Amino acid sequence: MSKVPSELRYTQTHEWVRVEDDGSFVVGITDHAQSQLGELVFADLPDVGAKVNSSDEVCVIESVKAASDVYSPVSGKIMEVNEDLEESPSLVNSDPYGDGWLFRIDPVDPDELSELLDADAYSQYMEEDED
Repeated sequence: MSKVPSELRYTQTHEWVRVEDDGSFVVGITDHAQSQLGELVFADLPDVGAKVNSSDEVCVIESVKAASDVYSPVSGKIMEVNEDLEESPSLVNSDPYGDGWLFRIDPVDPDELSELLDADAYSQYMEEDED
């Protein structure tokens, strides 16, 4: 069973969101997503300063199995990307909720967070998706 930290919010496309003290959101892919993809070999991260809308494709991650799009869970401006992934994309596999984060976004409307799934709803969604 995949780990689903209770303090995060989730999308049905398997991104997670963590609210930072400064009001920004850190985004990554879930443990479930990284396990489905297998060993990551490349991350094409978004440009810092790019303005994105909720559900926009913002980056691509590639594994030995496939390439997968990553979508922005909220609208806002990309503030930072995880440059460590350039050298070590496998951080997403080893620590998807920590060192394997993808990007940080300054949300236009922080209330968009309430539209995302909580841990229980995401876990239930994954169970239904496997049926």
